[in-house]
Amino acid sequence: MAIQARILVVDDDPELCEILSEVLTRFDFEVKTALDGRKALELLKKNGFDLVITDLDMPVVGGLTLLRKVREAGGDIPFIFMTGHGTVEAAVEAMKCGASDFVQKPFPLNEMKVLVTGVLKREQEKSGLKESSGKQDSAPEIVTRNETMKHLIELVRNVASSQAGVLIQGESGTGKELFARLLHEAGDRSKGPFVAVNCAAIPDNLLESELFGHEKGAFTGAANRRIGKFELADTGTLLLDEISEMAPSLQAKLLRVLQEYEITRLGGKNPIKLNVRVVATTNRDLNKEVQEGRFREDLFYRLNVIPLRIPPLRERREDIPLLIPHFVKKACERDGRPVKDLTVSAMETLRNHEWKGNVRELENTIERAVLISMNDPINREHLLLPGETLMRSPLPPQGDETLTFRAGHTIREVEKNMILHTLGKVDGNRTHAAKMLGISIRTLRNKINEYRERGEIADT
Repeated sequence: MAIQARILVVDDDPELCEILSEVLTRFDFEVKTALDGRKALELLKKNGFDLVITDLDMPVVGGLTLLRKVREAGGDIPFIFMTGHGTVEAAVEAMKCGASDFVQKPFPLNEMKVLVTGVLKREQEKSGLKESSGKQDSAPEIVTRNETMKHLIELVRNVASSQAGVLIQGESGTGKELFARLLHEAGDRSKGPFVAVNCAAIPDNLLESELFGHEKGAFTGAANRRIGKFELADTGTLLLDEISEMAPSLQAKLLRVLQEYEITRLGGKNPIKLNVRVVATTNRDLNKEVQEGRFREDLFYRLNVIPLRIPPLRERREDIPLLIPHFVKKACERDGRPVKDLTVSAMETLRNHEWKGNVRELENTIERAVLISMNDPINREHLLLPGETLMRSPLPPQGDETLTFRAGHTIREVEKNMILHTLGKVDGNRTHAAKMLGISIRTLRNKINEYRERGEIADT
């Protein structure tokens, strides 16, 4: 369950602010946005926020200046920074000044929810707020009829309550984290926390503090004690995602933790005993990484007590007809739409596609098709698979008229064109247009007001 919180999103890119607002609102967060640091300061003075998500590089008042002004005023609100590839050093500086976390652009939107939840949990820990000991999430649903997958699920349930290390290998998008969550939920640690760390997304010089935490004064800018991911996962499960990206120096420290089950915060003197189950995932062949000297052999054997290899979707094609309706239902429910059907041509196309991105690519394709097919059944043209340049309009054609979109258009552009096209067909009747589009009148009104504010349509 998402933590209830009020979040301020600050970025000079209006579209990114809008997207993040929509995504975080979907997870029951209350979100306000500001397009520059000055506006953000005004909102922070008038409103109580639990978290600020801000771009680092903005004109006039940048993210780092915003953080410093808030700290100078006595504010202790956590900050998450969004940064481009060229400003990682500045992000490190922001962390030293008291920022809670940062994420590099571009980033998957689902990662932001995980990041936000993790930061808010850490704040609860710092404030001494006791978290519920009940399950935070129900066991994940793994849809399959493949015999290899069934065997893996059975194996996970059998070893779930042991302390043995588990290494989950597989291509990107195969569902490695789903198996890690199943391992957590199926065992006696299910009442404890499940904490995930993406080792590939955090620079080496920050990952040690992220994992082990630090004491006040451990380094320049360490103004407060910070609890690391190992401590947050105590009595539960710590997922080290993409463990192959971890620097060798940190691999040695991790090995000691797994041997002794204790950590020492940066700048700390006393070791802290832990009861945590470590699960690691990687999309690389870790045996090969060991042979080529990029991964410690002793750490590999410590992690690889229970090895799981998740097969790619091309090796379990019998699951595709099961996954398609599962993802259609999931996408429709998320967007508040009635569950829709697929045409025979769409189903056959999905079954025969290569799916280089595996299950994740299939889910993303279905979600896009649900969005752009509007109230119609999902047809072949709605899938917009790689290499396709044109897509017929999902709206019923009026005479010989056809609405087309080129690959590369954003979802927002597609959405706007569909809304305006539909309004034109019904002579501006919003009630009729909203019904055709499968959205509420309120949503339609808000979209029209947004287009006017941006100057994209005339103010009538």
